[in-house]
Amino acid sequence: MFRFAHPEYLNALYLMPILALALFFLINKRKKMLEKFANKKLHSVLLPDFSVWKIYFKSVLIILSLTLLILAAANPQIGTKLQEVKQTGIDVFICLDVSKSMLAQDIKPNRLERAKFQIANIINKLKGDRIGLIVFSGQAYVQFPLTTDYSAANLFLSAVDVNTVPQPGTAIASAIDMAVSSFDFKTPTEKAIILITDGEENQGDPVKSVSDAVEKNIKVYTIGLGSPDGVPIPIQNSNGEVIGFKKDSNGQPVLTKLNEQILKEIANKGNGKYYRASNYEDQLDLIYKDLASLNKTEFGMKKVTDYEDRYYYLLIPALVLLMLEFFISESKSPLFVKMYKLLGLEKS
Repeated sequence: MFRFAHPEYLNALYLMPILALALFFLINKRKKMLEKFANKKLHSVLLPDFSVWKIYFKSVLIILSLTLLILAAANPQIGTKLQEVKQTGIDVFICLDVSKSMLAQDIKPNRLERAKFQIANIINKLKGDRIGLIVFSGQAYVQFPLTTDYSAANLFLSAVDVNTVPQPGTAIASAIDMAVSSFDFKTPTEKAIILITDGEENQGDPVKSVSDAVEKNIKVYTIGLGSPDGVPIPIQNSNGEVIGFKKDSNGQPVLTKLNEQILKEIANKGNGKYYRASNYEDQLDLIYKDLASLNKTEFGMKKVTDYEDRYYYLLIPALVLLMLEFFISESKSPLFVKMYKLLGLEKS
């Protein structure tokens, strides 16, 4: 099998025709300027050794060497063997609150961005575990299902904001139910749910949802974001700038408070732990350290091709051509001068 490790570098090849045209234009312009300076019959007197064909040849060498350098930078690789790798780990669904109250800035830069930072940090540390993300506000939606494609997971995570779920509210029960129904119970992996929310304006019966999860041997952890004392909810414009704060019908600022009681109850019922988020500690990392004690289960096989780099096959010729171009002068070679005389050709 053949591939380029960095195919994005191949886009630079589009510049090669432009470079070729530019060099051709400059050579012709040089010839025209020389003709304006002196009559063409005088060229053999004033510049007896000048060779326009060598200039063309040197230009071709430059274009070829740059083309080879671009191909070498893209790093062509040859697949030498195919291996089957066992996939083992645990399954974890993260349920992330994306309600408007998550814009509160008692956790910096705000509750939602802090939670996304911790999730991204965990994704980057994963090795084999499957992770999924459910976002919720008034309703719950699967942002991405259980996966080991951590690059795709980070991509979907970056798109999450308070507008991801249009329905207002905090449907914790709906998020837990969605996570439970989204697990693959055909595979006997250890399973866990991590709920990240401020717990405010809770809808449904999360305790019942947790009981259903525990019956299926799913652990439930919770992370509380915010301050129990309450802070105002920022209003942002389309650029993400704070332009004011949410107010009630009396014109008073609406405060969002962390509901630790419900989150502690959920974690207690779910055989998990409750953590209160802070600006100085990664609570999600602490949960994953706790989950590391769970047994890793084989849930599949994937085929992995072992590739070997072959960039040097292109890099060495490119450097040779560059050195050749450097040492070739623009003067005619004595060999060609004698050939011209023997054939009776005019020097050009």
